[in-house]
Amino acid sequence: MTAPDNQPISQLVKRYLPRSLLGRSLLIIVTPLVLLQVVSAIIFFESHWDKVTLRLAKSVAGDTSAIVSLMRRYPGPENREWIFQNAARHMEFRATYHEGEILPNRPPQPSGLLEEMLATSLQSFVNKPFVIDTTSLEDDVIIKVQLADGVLRIETTRKRLFSSTTYVFVIWMVGTSLILFAVAMIFMRNQVKPIRRLATAADDFGKGRAVETFKLEGATEVRQAASAFLAMRDRIRRQIAQRTDMLSGVSHDLRTPLTRMKLQLEMSGSSDDAQALKQDIAEMERMLEGYLAFARGEGGETPEPTDLSRLLQDVAEQARRRDARIDLHTEGRIDVTIRPNGIRRCITNLIENAMRYAEHISIRAGVRGEGVEIVIDDDGPGIPEEQRAEVFRPFYRLEQSRNPGTGGVGLGLSIARDAIQGHGGEIRLEDSPMGGLRVWMRLPL
Repeated sequence: MTAPDNQPISQLVKRYLPRSLLGRSLLIIVTPLVLLQVVSAIIFFESHWDKVTLRLAKSVAGDTSAIVSLMRRYPGPENREWIFQNAARHMEFRATYHEGEILPNRPPQPSGLLEEMLATSLQSFVNKPFVIDTTSLEDDVIIKVQLADGVLRIETTRKRLFSSTTYVFVIWMVGTSLILFAVAMIFMRNQVKPIRRLATAADDFGKGRAVETFKLEGATEVRQAASAFLAMRDRIRRQIAQRTDMLSGVSHDLRTPLTRMKLQLEMSGSSDDAQALKQDIAEMERMLEGYLAFARGEGGETPEPTDLSRLLQDVAEQARRRDARIDLHTEGRIDVTIRPNGIRRCITNLIENAMRYAEHISIRAGVRGEGVEIVIDDDGPGIPEEQRAEVFRPFYRLEQSRNPGTGGVGLGLSIARDAIQGHGGEIRLEDSPMGGLRVWMRLPL
Protein backbone atom coordinates (compact mmCIF):
# COMPACT_ATOMS: atom_id res chain seq x y z
CA MET A 1 0.00 0.00 0.00
CA THR A 2 1.38 3.39 -0.99
CA ALA A 3 0.50 7.01 -0.33
CA PRO A 4 -0.58 9.46 -3.05
CA ASP A 5 3.00 10.71 -3.45
CA ASN A 6 4.15 7.12 -4.14
CA GLN A 7 5.77 6.80 -0.72
CA PRO A 8 4.98 3.70 1.36
CA ILE A 9 2.68 4.27 4.31
CA SER A 10 5.40 2.97 6.65
CA GLN A 11 7.78 5.73 5.53
CA LEU A 12 5.12 8.40 6.03
CA VAL A 13 4.41 7.08 9.54
CA LYS A 14 8.13 7.03 10.39
CA ARG A 15 8.47 10.61 9.19
CA TYR A 16 6.01 11.86 11.83
CA LEU A 17 7.05 9.52 14.65
CA PRO A 18 9.32 10.93 17.38
CA ARG A 19 13.00 10.26 16.75
CA SER A 20 14.20 10.37 20.36
CA LEU A 21 13.92 7.44 22.75
CA LEU A 22 12.07 9.66 25.24
CA GLY A 23 9.48 10.66 22.62
CA ARG A 24 8.93 7.09 21.46
CA SER A 25 8.67 5.78 25.01
CA LEU A 26 6.09 8.41 25.87
CA LEU A 27 4.20 7.56 22.69
CA ILE A 28 4.11 3.90 23.73
CA ILE A 29 2.66 4.92 27.09
CA VAL A 30 0.31 7.65 25.89
CA THR A 31 -1.23 5.77 22.94
CA PRO A 32 -2.89 3.03 25.08
CA LEU A 33 -3.92 5.71 27.57
CA VAL A 34 -5.64 7.77 24.89
CA LEU A 35 -7.33 4.69 23.44
CA LEU A 36 -8.56 3.74 26.90
CA GLN A 37 -9.98 7.21 27.47
CA VAL A 38 -11.68 7.23 24.06
CA VAL A 39 -13.26 3.82 24.69
CA SER A 40 -14.39 4.95 28.15
CA ALA A 41 -15.91 8.11 26.73
CA ILE A 42 -17.76 6.17 24.03
CA ILE A 43 -19.15 3.73 26.58
CA PHE A 44 -20.17 6.59 28.87
CA PHE A 45 -21.96 8.59 26.18
CA GLU A 46 -23.56 5.52 24.63
CA SER A 47 -24.96 4.13 27.86
CA HIS A 48 -24.82 6.40 30.89
CA TRP A 49 -25.32 9.72 29.12
CA ASP A 50 -28.26 8.53 27.03
CA LYS A 51 -29.96 6.80 29.91
CA VAL A 52 -29.54 9.66 32.35
CA THR A 53 -30.70 12.23 29.82
CA LEU A 54 -33.76 10.15 28.95
CA ARG A 55 -34.71 9.72 32.61
CA LEU A 56 -34.36 13.44 33.30
CA ALA A 57 -36.43 14.24 30.20
CA LYS A 58 -39.13 11.80 31.34
CA SER A 59 -39.20 13.52 34.74
CA VAL A 60 -39.76 16.95 33.13
CA ALA A 61 -42.34 15.50 30.73
CA GLY A 62 -44.15 13.80 33.63
CA ASP A 63 -44.34 17.02 35.61
CA THR A 64 -45.61 18.85 32.53
CA SER A 65 -48.26 16.18 32.05
CA ALA A 66 -49.29 16.52 35.70
CA ILE A 67 -49.79 20.29 35.31
CA VAL A 68 -51.88 19.75 32.17
CA SER A 69 -54.02 17.17 34.01
CA LEU A 70 -54.56 19.47 36.98
CA MET A 71 -55.57 22.37 34.71
CA ARG A 72 -58.08 20.16 32.94
CA ARG A 73 -59.57 18.85 36.21
CA TYR A 74 -59.57 22.20 38.03
CA PRO A 75 -60.30 24.85 35.42
CA GLY A 76 -60.55 28.56 36.11
CA PRO A 77 -58.04 31.35 36.79
CA GLU A 78 -58.11 30.92 40.55
CA ASN A 79 -57.24 27.21 40.35
CA ARG A 80 -54.64 27.90 37.66
CA GLU A 81 -52.74 30.27 39.95
CA TRP A 82 -52.68 27.68 42.72
CA ILE A 83 -51.43 25.00 40.32
CA PHE A 84 -48.64 27.29 39.02
CA GLN A 85 -47.55 28.18 42.56
CA ASN A 86 -47.23 24.50 43.51
CA ALA A 87 -45.35 23.82 40.27
CA ALA A 88 -42.85 26.57 41.09
CA ARG A 89 -42.47 25.31 44.67
CA HIS A 90 -42.09 21.58 43.98
CA MET A 91 -41.12 21.21 40.31
CA GLU A 92 -38.88 24.23 39.61
CA PHE A 93 -41.39 25.30 36.92
CA ARG A 94 -42.32 28.87 36.08
CA ALA A 95 -45.63 28.36 34.32
CA THR A 96 -47.86 30.89 32.59
CA TYR A 97 -50.99 30.54 30.49
CA HIS A 98 -51.68 32.54 27.32
CA GLU A 99 -55.34 32.36 26.37
CA GLY A 100 -56.19 32.44 22.68
CA GLU A 101 -52.61 31.79 21.56
CA ILE A 102 -52.02 29.06 18.97
CA LEU A 103 -48.77 27.26 18.25
CA PRO A 104 -47.47 27.16 14.66
CA ASN A 105 -48.65 24.26 12.51
CA ARG A 106 -45.05 23.21 11.78
CA PRO A 107 -42.97 23.57 14.93
CA PRO A 108 -39.16 23.40 14.49
CA GLN A 109 -37.63 19.94 14.56
CA PRO A 110 -35.65 19.08 17.69
CA SER A 111 -31.88 19.27 17.36
CA GLY A 112 -29.42 17.73 19.70
CA LEU A 113 -29.65 14.90 22.18
CA LEU A 114 -31.40 16.95 24.87
CA GLU A 115 -34.22 18.18 22.63
CA GLU A 116 -34.69 14.74 21.07
CA MET A 117 -35.01 13.02 24.44
CA LEU A 118 -37.39 15.72 25.76
CA ALA A 119 -39.52 15.60 22.59
CA THR A 120 -39.81 11.81 22.80
CA SER A 121 -40.86 12.01 26.45
CA LEU A 122 -43.42 14.78 25.85
CA GLN A 123 -45.02 12.82 23.02
CA SER A 124 -45.36 9.86 25.37
CA PHE A 125 -46.66 11.71 28.45
CA VAL A 126 -48.51 14.78 27.19
CA ASN A 127 -49.79 13.67 23.78
CA LYS A 128 -50.55 17.25 22.71
CA PRO A 129 -48.86 19.65 20.27
CA PHE A 130 -45.81 21.27 21.84
CA VAL A 131 -42.75 23.37 21.04
CA ILE A 132 -39.33 23.13 22.73
CA ASP A 133 -37.09 26.22 22.83
CA THR A 134 -33.55 25.73 24.14
CA THR A 135 -31.95 28.83 22.57
CA SER A 136 -33.92 31.85 23.75
CA LEU A 137 -32.76 31.62 27.38
CA GLU A 138 -29.21 30.81 28.43
CA ASP A 139 -29.92 28.86 31.61
CA ASP A 140 -33.53 27.75 31.05
CA VAL A 141 -35.55 25.64 28.65
CA ILE A 142 -38.99 26.77 27.41
CA ILE A 143 -41.78 24.25 26.77
CA LYS A 144 -45.02 25.38 25.12
CA VAL A 145 -48.01 23.03 25.09
CA GLN A 146 -51.13 23.67 23.03
CA LEU A 147 -54.31 23.33 25.10
CA ALA A 148 -57.94 23.78 24.08
CA ASP A 149 -58.23 27.55 24.59
CA GLY A 150 -54.58 28.68 24.84
CA VAL A 151 -50.91 27.80 25.26
CA LEU A 152 -49.28 26.64 28.47
CA ARG A 153 -45.77 28.11 28.72
CA ILE A 154 -43.31 26.47 31.13
CA GLU A 155 -39.76 27.61 31.91
CA THR A 156 -37.50 25.21 33.77
CA THR A 157 -33.81 25.20 34.56
CA ARG A 158 -31.44 23.23 32.34
CA LYS A 159 -30.16 21.44 35.42
CA ARG A 160 -33.34 19.34 35.38
CA LEU A 161 -32.39 18.06 31.91
CA PHE A 162 -28.60 17.93 32.14
CA SER A 163 -26.46 15.79 34.43
CA SER A 164 -23.41 17.54 35.93
CA THR A 165 -21.68 14.16 36.15
CA THR A 166 -20.67 14.71 32.53
CA TYR A 167 -18.39 17.57 33.48
CA VAL A 168 -17.07 15.62 36.43
CA PHE A 169 -16.35 12.65 34.19
CA VAL A 170 -14.54 14.77 31.61
CA ILE A 171 -12.52 16.62 34.27
CA TRP A 172 -11.47 13.37 35.90
CA MET A 173 -10.64 11.79 32.58
CA VAL A 174 -8.49 14.69 31.39
CA GLY A 175 -7.00 15.35 34.82
CA THR A 176 -5.92 11.76 35.44
CA SER A 177 -4.51 11.58 31.92
CA LEU A 178 -2.38 14.67 32.48
CA ILE A 179 -1.19 13.37 35.85
CA LEU A 180 -0.26 9.97 34.39
CA PHE A 181 1.43 11.64 31.44
CA ALA A 182 3.49 13.87 33.76
CA VAL A 183 4.51 10.91 35.94
CA ALA A 184 5.42 8.89 32.85
CA MET A 185 7.48 11.77 31.44
CA ILE A 186 9.42 12.21 34.69
CA PHE A 187 10.04 8.48 34.98
CA MET A 188 11.07 8.01 31.34
CA ARG A 189 13.31 11.07 31.39
CA ASN A 190 15.19 9.61 34.35
CA GLN A 191 15.53 6.33 32.46
CA VAL A 192 16.79 8.04 29.30
CA LYS A 193 19.37 10.23 31.08
CA PRO A 194 21.90 7.37 31.54
CA ILE A 195 21.59 6.50 27.85
CA ARG A 196 22.28 10.10 26.88
CA ARG A 197 25.27 10.19 29.22
CA LEU A 198 26.58 6.97 27.67
CA ALA A 199 26.20 8.43 24.18
CA THR A 200 27.99 11.62 25.27
CA ALA A 201 30.79 9.61 26.87
CA ALA A 202 31.21 7.50 23.71
CA ASP A 203 31.28 10.64 21.57
CA ASP A 204 33.83 12.30 23.87
CA PHE A 205 36.02 9.20 23.87
CA GLY A 206 35.84 9.05 20.07
CA LYS A 207 37.05 12.66 19.99
CA GLY A 208 39.81 11.97 22.49
CA ARG A 209 38.25 13.87 25.37
CA ALA A 210 38.43 12.74 28.99
CA VAL A 211 35.55 10.56 30.22
CA GLU A 212 36.87 9.77 33.67
CA THR A 213 33.73 11.06 35.45
CA PHE A 214 31.42 8.62 33.66
CA LYS A 215 29.72 6.21 36.07
CA LEU A 216 27.37 3.27 35.83
CA GLU A 217 23.73 4.11 36.45
CA GLY A 218 20.26 3.42 35.11
CA ALA A 219 18.49 0.18 34.28
CA THR A 220 20.29 -3.16 34.16
CA GLU A 221 20.60 -3.15 30.37
CA VAL A 222 21.98 0.40 30.37
CA ARG A 223 24.50 -0.54 33.05
CA GLN A 224 25.60 -3.53 30.97
CA ALA A 225 26.13 -1.31 27.93
CA ALA A 226 28.01 1.26 30.03
CA SER A 227 30.17 -1.45 31.58
CA ALA A 228 31.00 -2.82 28.12
CA PHE A 229 31.90 0.70 26.98
CA LEU A 230 34.25 1.24 29.92
CA ALA A 231 35.91 -2.14 29.29
CA MET A 232 36.32 -1.26 25.60
CA ARG A 233 37.81 2.13 26.53
CA ASP A 234 40.37 0.48 28.81
CA ARG A 235 41.29 -2.12 26.16
CA ILE A 236 41.78 0.55 23.49
CA ARG A 237 43.91 2.67 25.80
CA ARG A 238 45.99 -0.37 26.77
CA GLN A 239 46.52 -1.38 23.15
CA ILE A 240 47.51 2.15 22.14
CA ALA A 241 49.94 2.35 25.04
CA GLN A 242 51.44 -1.05 24.19
CA ARG A 243 51.84 -0.10 20.53
CA THR A 244 53.46 3.22 21.39
CA ASP A 245 55.82 1.62 23.92
CA MET A 246 56.78 -1.10 21.47
CA LEU A 247 57.55 1.31 18.64
CA SER A 248 59.35 3.66 21.00
CA GLY A 249 61.54 0.77 22.07
CA VAL A 250 62.13 -0.27 18.47
CA SER A 251 63.01 3.31 17.55
CA HIS A 252 65.43 3.58 20.48
CA ASP A 253 67.08 0.25 19.68
CA LEU A 254 67.50 1.17 16.03
CA ARG A 255 68.86 4.62 16.75
CA THR A 256 71.81 3.17 18.70
CA PRO A 257 73.35 1.20 15.78
CA LEU A 258 72.50 4.06 13.41
CA THR A 259 74.41 6.46 15.64
CA ARG A 260 77.43 4.11 15.66
CA MET A 261 77.24 3.84 11.88
CA LYS A 262 77.21 7.65 11.55
CA LEU A 263 80.29 7.94 13.77
CA GLN A 264 82.18 5.32 11.78
CA LEU A 265 81.28 7.08 8.54
CA GLU A 266 82.52 10.40 9.89
CA MET A 267 85.85 8.77 10.80
CA SER A 268 86.17 6.97 7.47
CA GLY A 269 86.45 10.13 5.38
CA SER A 270 84.27 11.75 2.76
CA SER A 271 84.29 9.36 -0.16
CA ASP A 272 81.35 8.99 -2.51
CA ASP A 273 80.36 5.72 -0.89
CA ALA A 274 80.43 7.33 2.55
CA GLN A 275 78.21 10.17 1.37
CA ALA A 276 75.71 7.67 -0.08
CA LEU A 277 75.63 5.76 3.21
CA LYS A 278 75.12 8.99 5.16
CA GLN A 279 72.11 9.79 2.97
CA ASP A 280 70.72 6.29 3.55
CA ILE A 281 71.16 6.64 7.30
CA ALA A 282 69.44 10.06 7.25
CA GLU A 283 66.59 8.51 5.27
CA MET A 284 66.27 5.68 7.81
CA GLU A 285 66.16 8.17 10.69
CA ARG A 286 63.44 10.15 8.92
CA MET A 287 61.48 6.95 8.33
CA LEU A 288 61.79 6.00 11.99
CA GLU A 289 60.48 9.40 13.05
CA GLY A 290 57.55 9.02 10.67
CA TYR A 291 56.70 5.53 11.93
CA LEU A 292 56.86 6.67 15.54
CA ALA A 293 54.73 9.75 14.89
CA PHE A 294 52.10 7.63 13.17
CA ALA A 295 52.05 5.03 15.95
CA ARG A 296 52.06 7.59 18.77
CA GLY A 297 49.37 9.85 17.37
CA GLU A 298 48.15 12.52 19.78
CA GLY A 299 46.19 10.35 22.20
CA GLY A 300 48.12 11.66 25.19
CA GLU A 301 47.57 15.33 24.40
CA THR A 302 44.77 17.07 26.27
CA PRO A 303 42.31 19.12 24.17
CA GLU A 304 42.36 22.81 25.01
CA PRO A 305 40.73 26.00 23.68
CA THR A 306 42.84 27.17 20.75
CA ASP A 307 42.82 30.07 18.33
CA LEU A 308 42.77 28.10 15.08
CA SER A 309 43.43 31.22 13.00
CA ARG A 310 46.66 31.86 14.89
CA LEU A 311 47.71 28.22 14.54
CA LEU A 312 47.20 28.32 10.77
CA GLN A 313 49.17 31.56 10.54
CA ASP A 314 52.11 29.97 12.39
CA VAL A 315 52.11 26.91 10.12
CA ALA A 316 51.87 29.10 7.01
CA GLU A 317 54.77 31.30 8.20
CA GLN A 318 56.95 28.25 8.74
CA ALA A 319 56.16 27.08 5.22
CA ARG A 320 56.87 30.52 3.75
CA ARG A 321 60.32 30.46 5.34
CA ARG A 322 60.91 27.43 3.13
CA ASP A 323 60.00 29.47 0.04
CA ALA A 324 56.40 28.22 -0.17
CA ARG A 325 53.84 30.45 -1.87
CA ILE A 326 50.83 30.29 0.45
CA ASP A 327 47.66 32.37 0.44
CA LEU A 328 45.95 32.18 3.85
CA HIS A 329 42.49 33.56 4.62
CA THR A 330 40.66 33.00 7.93
CA GLU A 331 37.31 34.51 8.90
CA GLY A 332 38.44 36.37 12.00
CA ARG A 333 39.34 34.62 15.23
CA ILE A 334 38.24 30.99 15.33
CA ASP A 335 38.18 29.50 18.83
CA VAL A 336 37.85 25.73 18.98
CA THR A 337 38.76 23.05 21.54
CA ILE A 338 41.40 20.83 19.90
CA ARG A 339 44.75 19.16 20.49
CA PRO A 340 46.89 21.92 19.02
CA ASN A 341 49.97 19.78 18.37
CA GLY A 342 47.93 17.15 16.56
CA ILE A 343 46.16 19.67 14.32
CA ARG A 344 49.45 21.50 13.72
CA ARG A 345 51.07 18.25 12.58
CA CYS A 346 48.05 17.48 10.41
CA ILE A 347 48.11 20.86 8.61
CA THR A 348 51.91 20.76 8.31
CA ASN A 349 51.86 17.34 6.65
CA LEU A 350 49.19 18.47 4.18
CA ILE A 351 51.10 21.66 3.31
CA GLU A 352 54.38 19.76 2.90
CA ASN A 353 52.67 17.32 0.54
CA ALA A 354 51.32 20.22 -1.49
CA MET A 355 54.71 21.99 -1.48
CA ARG A 356 56.39 18.99 -3.15
CA TYR A 357 54.15 19.04 -6.21
CA ALA A 358 52.54 22.50 -6.44
CA GLU A 359 53.75 26.06 -6.90
CA HIS A 360 50.87 27.84 -5.18
CA ILE A 361 48.84 26.84 -2.12
CA SER A 362 45.63 28.38 -0.79
CA ILE A 363 44.28 27.87 2.74
CA ARG A 364 40.77 28.93 3.79
CA ALA A 365 39.13 28.50 7.22
CA GLY A 366 35.81 29.62 8.67
CA VAL A 367 32.91 28.63 10.88
CA ARG A 368 30.09 26.82 9.09
CA GLY A 369 27.10 25.88 11.22
CA GLU A 370 28.28 23.88 14.23
CA GLY A 371 31.75 23.19 12.87
CA VAL A 372 34.90 24.74 11.42
CA GLU A 373 35.79 24.06 7.79
CA ILE A 374 39.40 24.15 6.57
CA VAL A 375 40.13 23.94 2.85
CA ILE A 376 43.62 23.55 1.35
CA ASP A 377 43.90 23.95 -2.45
CA ASP A 378 46.96 23.60 -4.67
CA ASP A 379 47.76 23.80 -8.38
CA GLY A 380 49.72 20.56 -8.54
CA PRO A 381 49.01 17.38 -10.53
CA GLY A 382 46.34 16.23 -8.07
CA ILE A 383 45.32 12.67 -7.24
CA PRO A 384 43.10 10.51 -9.47
CA GLU A 385 39.62 10.13 -8.04
CA GLU A 386 39.76 6.32 -7.97
CA GLN A 387 42.88 6.46 -5.75
CA ARG A 388 41.78 9.11 -3.25
CA ALA A 389 40.47 6.56 -0.77
CA GLU A 390 43.68 4.51 -1.01
CA VAL A 391 46.07 7.35 -0.22
CA PHE A 392 44.84 7.46 3.38
CA ARG A 393 46.15 3.93 3.96
CA PRO A 394 49.41 3.81 5.93
CA PHE A 395 52.55 3.42 3.77
CA TYR A 396 50.55 3.78 0.56
CA ARG A 397 52.34 5.85 -2.09
CA LEU A 398 51.29 6.92 -5.56
CA GLU A 399 54.26 5.86 -7.64
CA GLN A 400 53.13 7.79 -10.72
CA SER A 401 52.31 11.11 -9.11
CA ARG A 402 54.54 10.93 -6.00
CA ASN A 403 58.22 10.26 -6.56
CA PRO A 404 59.86 8.30 -3.70
CA GLY A 405 62.92 10.42 -4.18
CA THR A 406 61.07 13.50 -2.98
CA GLY A 407 60.93 12.07 0.57
CA GLY A 408 58.21 10.78 2.83
CA VAL A 409 57.20 7.27 3.83
CA GLY A 410 53.53 7.34 2.89
CA LEU A 411 52.22 8.32 6.32
CA GLY A 412 51.44 12.04 5.93
CA LEU A 413 47.78 11.66 4.92
CA SER A 414 47.27 8.79 7.38
CA ILE A 415 48.50 10.96 10.25
CA ALA A 416 46.31 13.84 9.04
CA ARG A 417 43.23 11.64 8.84
CA ASP A 418 43.82 10.18 12.31
CA ALA A 419 44.23 13.68 13.76
CA ILE A 420 41.00 14.95 12.19
CA GLN A 421 38.93 11.85 12.98
CA GLY A 422 40.36 11.80 16.50
CA HIS A 423 38.58 15.13 17.00
CA GLY A 424 35.32 13.74 15.63
CA GLY A 425 35.82 15.54 12.32
CA GLU A 426 35.83 14.68 8.63
CA ILE A 427 38.43 14.85 5.88
CA ARG A 428 38.14 14.16 2.15
CA LEU A 429 39.96 14.87 -1.12
CA GLU A 430 38.35 16.72 -4.02
CA ASP A 431 39.21 18.50 -7.23
CA SER A 432 40.57 21.98 -6.64
CA PRO A 433 39.39 25.04 -8.59
CA MET A 434 43.10 25.81 -8.94
CA GLY A 435 43.52 22.65 -11.04
CA GLY A 436 45.18 20.45 -8.43
CA LEU A 437 44.04 18.79 -5.23
CA ARG A 438 41.66 20.11 -2.58
CA VAL A 439 41.75 18.79 0.99
CA TRP A 440 38.47 19.53 2.79
CA MET A 441 38.34 19.20 6.57
CA ARG A 442 35.67 19.83 9.18
CA LEU A 443 36.14 20.02 12.95
CA PRO A 444 33.21 20.17 15.41
CA LEU A 445 33.01 23.24 17.62
